[in-house]
Amino acid sequence: MKKFIRVGVDLARIIFKSTRWRAKMAPLTRKLTRVKMREFFSQIEPGLVGMEACGSAHYWARELKAMDTKCC
Repeated sequence: MKKFIRVGVDLARIIFKSTRWRAKMAPLTRKLTRVKMREFFSQIEPGLVGMEACGSAHYWARELKAMDTKCC
């Protein structure tokens, strides 16, 4: 499993933007669909996730918590 120190998610209707940080490395940015977002989070170690406050943030927070991810 891949390990990131934190993950930032920009939520949207169809395509989400995910930015990940590893220790002492430049951030990595990737566009994800809803299905790919679940796949991505299932393949990395649990960690800190930050996302904007919007209507779908509560839904994704519950989804990520079910995957054992610290979401805030």
